[in-house]
Amino acid sequence: MVLMTSLVYGTIPRELFTAKIESIDLSTNLFEGSIPPNIEKSHNLTYLNLATNNLSSSIPSTIGNLHSLKTLILHSNSFIGQIPSSICNLTSLQFLHLSNNTLHGAIPKCLGHLSKSLQVLHLKENAFHGLIPPSFPNGCALESLDLNGNHLRGKLPQTLANCGKLQVLDVGNNRIQDEFPFWLQTLADLRVLVLSRNRFNGAVSPIDDDRAPFQKLQVLDISENKFNGSLPTRYLATFPAMMNARENVTEKRNWFSKYEESMVFVIKGTDQPVVRILTTFTAIDVSGNYFSGEIPECIGNLNSLRYLNMSRNGLTGKIPSSLGSVKALESLDLSSNRLSGEIPRQLTELNFLSALNLSGNDLVGEIPQSGGQFPTFDNSSYVWNSGLCGFPLTKKCGQIPTLTRDDQDEDEDESDFVDGFSWRPVALGYGCAFVIGVLMGCFVMKYGRPKWLLEPFFGVRKEIRKTKKWKVEVVEVVLGVDRGGASERRRCGEKAGGALAGETGAAAVPDLEKGRRQRSSCAVRRGDGGGTRCFQSKKEGDHAGLEETASGVAAAMAGWGSGVVAVWPRG
Repeated sequence: MVLMTSLVYGTIPRELFTAKIESIDLSTNLFEGSIPPNIEKSHNLTYLNLATNNLSSSIPSTIGNLHSLKTLILHSNSFIGQIPSSICNLTSLQFLHLSNNTLHGAIPKCLGHLSKSLQVLHLKENAFHGLIPPSFPNGCALESLDLNGNHLRGKLPQTLANCGKLQVLDVGNNRIQDEFPFWLQTLADLRVLVLSRNRFNGAVSPIDDDRAPFQKLQVLDISENKFNGSLPTRYLATFPAMMNARENVTEKRNWFSKYEESMVFVIKGTDQPVVRILTTFTAIDVSGNYFSGEIPECIGNLNSLRYLNMSRNGLTGKIPSSLGSVKALESLDLSSNRLSGEIPRQLTELNFLSALNLSGNDLVGEIPQSGGQFPTFDNSSYVWNSGLCGFPLTKKCGQIPTLTRDDQDEDEDESDFVDGFSWRPVALGYGCAFVIGVLMGCFVMKYGRPKWLLEPFFGVRKEIRKTKKWKVEVVEVVLGVDRGGASERRRCGEKAGGALAGETGAAAVPDLEKGRRQRSSCAVRRGDGGGTRCFQSKKEGDHAGLEETASGVAAAMAGWGSGVVAVWPRG
C-alpha cells in the first residue's frame, strides 16, 4: 500500500496491518499518534516506510515479530524512548533508518551482529549515548553507517575494517576520542569519511602501503578536532577519486542510487545539505585543528577537487601556486593561519571559484585582478592581512609599506581596522550616544544630579538630606553665592516662623534638626536693597510639592543676580 506525499492526516488505521500485506509506504504525510501495536499481525511485511510524519510515542516492541521485514524507515518523526531490544530478532533487515527523532539510550550491540544482512544503518540526529557497537563480524555487509549528531563516546571500533563494502562512514558531532583511523584506508569502496566535531587527536599518519590509500574517497571531513603535526602529504597527493573524476550514472555500487539521504557539509562557509553524493562531488575539510607547516605543492594533483577548507590551523609558508591547477575548485578557505608571501596569480585562472577566504594571515603585496573570479570577491576575503593592498581593500598599493604581522605598528592596525569597517557601526554608535545623552540630560535637569556637572554650567546646586531621627527631607538651592550668611538665614527663619508658626527667636532658626518645625520656604534677597521673601509649601508632608517650591524660588531669584534660597518642608 502506497500513500506517500498525499498529505493525509490523523492516526494510522489499525486495519491496515493485515496478515497478507507486504509493503506499506505512508511517508511524507501528516499522520500523528503512535504505530498501532497490532503491527505484529503483518507477518509477511517486508517494507515499512513511515518517514516524515508527526508520529510520536515509542517504537513498539511488537515490531520485532516481523521476521520478514527487510526495510524499516522511520526517520523525521518525533519518536522517543529507546530502540526496542526486540529489533535484534529482525535477522533479514537490510535498511534501518531512524534518523531525526528523539530516541535515546545506548545503541543495541546486536546491531553490529546484524550487519551481516544490514546494508544501511542510519541513526543520526538523536540522543544516543555510550559506545558504538564494538563488534562488526567478518562478512559485514554495511554500505553506509551514519551516527552523526548524537552523544557517542569512546573509540571508533576497528572491527569496522571487516565491512569491506562500506561506502559512507559518518560519525561527526559526537564525543569520540581516538586517533585518526588509518586502518580504514584499506576499505576499497569508502567514498565518504566524516569525523568532524569530535575529540580525535594526534597526527594524521598514513600507514606504509604500496597501494594508494582510500582509493575511492571523495569526501574527507576531519574538521573541528585536535589533530596536529603536518598535513598528510601522502593522502593529499594520492586520492585517486579526486583526480580526473567523471560522473558515472550507470554505476551500481554507489549506494545512493538505492537510497537517497541528505548529508551536511560546510560548503562556502555555511552548512549545506547534500542529498546525493555523485562521483564528481569532492571535498576536503581539515579546518579547526592544530595542523602546522606548509601546504604541500602536491595538492595541485587533485585536479577534480571542488571544496577545500584548511582554515583555523597554524599553517605557514606560501600559498602553493599549484592550486591554480585545480580547475574544478569552487570554494577555497585558507583563513586564520599564518600564511605569508603574495597571493599566487595562478589562482585567478580558477574560473569556477565562487567563494574565497584568505583573511587573517600574513599575506603581502597587491591582490591580483588579472582575470577569473577575483574581481567579484569583496574585502571580507582579504581583511586582517596587514601587507595586502589594492582592490577591493581601501589601502592603495604604494601608500603604506608592506610589513608582516610581527612588524606591525599601531598605524597598520588602524589600517586593518578601516579595511573591514563600514558605515553601519558608525551610525549605530551615533544613534546610541544621542539616545543616552538625551536621557542623561533629562535626568540631570530633573533631579539636579550630578552636582559637579551642574555647578560649573548653571551655578546651581541642589542638596537633599534626611535626618535619621525624623527622616525629614531638607532641600536647599543656592544660586551663585555661598550658603553662608547665617544672619540672613536666621532672619528669614524668624520671619517665616513667627508669621506662620507663631514662633520667634532661636527656636525658629531653620537648621537641619529644627527645620521640620517650619511651615514655609523663605528666600533672602541680597544686594540692591536686600529684603526677605517667604514662600509657603503647597501642603503639609508633600515633599514633591517641596521640590516644586524650590524650583519656583530658584526661578524667581534668577533675575536677582545673587541670593540664597533655603527651603524647608512643612510640618
